[in-house]
Amino acid sequence: MSSSFTVSSAAARADQGSAPIIAMKDVQKWYGPFHALKNINLEVRRGERIVLCGPSGSGKSTLVRCINQLESVQSGHILVDGHEVVGASARTLDVVRRTVGMVFQQFNLFPHLTVLENCMLAPLKTGKMSKAQARETALRLLERVHIRSQAEKYPAQLSGGQQQRVAIARALCMEPTVMLFDEPTSALDPEMVKEVLDTMIELAGDGVTMICVTHEMGFARAVADRVIFMADGEIVESGPPLTFFDAPRHERTRAFLGQILAHHNATEHAI
Repeated sequence: MSSSFTVSSAAARADQGSAPIIAMKDVQKWYGPFHALKNINLEVRRGERIVLCGPSGSGKSTLVRCINQLESVQSGHILVDGHEVVGASARTLDVVRRTVGMVFQQFNLFPHLTVLENCMLAPLKTGKMSKAQARETALRLLERVHIRSQAEKYPAQLSGGQQQRVAIARALCMEPTVMLFDEPTSALDPEMVKEVLDTMIELAGDGVTMICVTHEMGFARAVADRVIFMADGEIVESGPPLTFFDAPRHERTRAFLGQILAHHNATEHAI
């Protein structure tokens, strides 16, 4: 992907003097004997855009899913906008999940509902909006992701890229303060990747706090305030894109970036 996109600087968006909107401290996660997350410490400021990258099985998706407790952790603390979510009550988790939007690898749209109905469902079920408000919001956000003309269609009538843009609009309908993206382009055909990345780049310009798991390094270079490299359940390296890509400190980071570049070049050559 081209890295020619430009976005506003982190200093112009993030309130660096405020408490972090997400704080993870000494987080440990096991799946049986497998140690999936090892002593994770991470703070994300309001308005920051974080990209998580690393090899498969490094813990990236697990980390993101722990933030809203789709995955529980065995120890440590996770605060989301001041709310402790580790061991939290159902009521507290409900409050947090209303403010944290998530877009998955798979689109997870309800096949029996239209695009518009998919987007209206959560605001109506939670009582956040009236039917009229939910409809207005859904149509506005479908316009925002350039797919309003498909509002009355069903998911099966859309391409993969269109379905993922609907999933993004659906998450935005709850007016979240944080957006989590778990490899949102990994299930897409190559020609559909750009339309989803373009939508995310536009969203990044709105100042929403974003944490995105992706292997799209052009997107990371263009959009991220920080790029975090994970391996074997640990945060190995973290830094602004210029430093991360041009002067990585750790050998494992350099090896990973070399593999990604080699794959990108091979794909371009094949095309």
